[in-house]
Amino acid sequence: MASKIKLTRPELKRQRDALARFERYLPMLKLKQQQLQGAVLKADQVYRESLRKVGAAEAAVNEYRAVLADMAGINVEALSAPTRIVSHDVNVAGVTMPVLDDVQFGPLNYSLFATPPWVDRAIADLRQVSRLKAESEILGRQLDRLRRELTRIVQRVNLFDKVMIPEAKETIRIIRIKLGDEQTAAVGRAKIAKGKLNEAEVASGQPAYEEGAQ
Repeated sequence: MASKIKLTRPELKRQRDALARFERYLPMLKLKQQQLQGAVLKADQVYRESLRKVGAAEAAVNEYRAVLADMAGINVEALSAPTRIVSHDVNVAGVTMPVLDDVQFGPLNYSLFATPPWVDRAIADLRQVSRLKAESEILGRQLDRLRRELTRIVQRVNLFDKVMIPEAKETIRIIRIKLGDEQTAAVGRAKIAKGKLNEAEVASGQPAYEEGAQ
């Protein structure tokens, strides 16, 4: 970086201003990183619990799934599939995420009086599985978005903390050394010039800077 910059006072000011911005912005990024880490941890726990509920509900249905195809000619699987999943977006730690509102199903187009009651129970159980799966899918999307945002923020924190701030400090150090060397050289040249001026005065017997006679 140092080879691409001008070793001048204006550049020194620019680098100092940039460093001040970086150091002011980094704590805000780290705070957001902490918030996202907490949100990811909570979302992961909720998602895992939703998967457990899905598994438990499916296990209950699996006890009689073999007879689902012979339920008085009623396609219970089709009647248990959602027709619409309703959700809306919310903002969590600066991340837009979906939230489940409702899982809607089609009408029960069979006679409730002409079918055994266990058909109703099977459809109710299967619809509950569908609800839990829809909820779990939404929760999985929430977790995925939070994780992606956390990854992005961690990358920015590392960029500021390990690259941009150290580079700005190193550039400032190099410019200050260069300007210091120039100042030292200028002082040295001034001393040499003054010394030669004094020698000229001694040799001529009068100040070397005296103007000509009027």
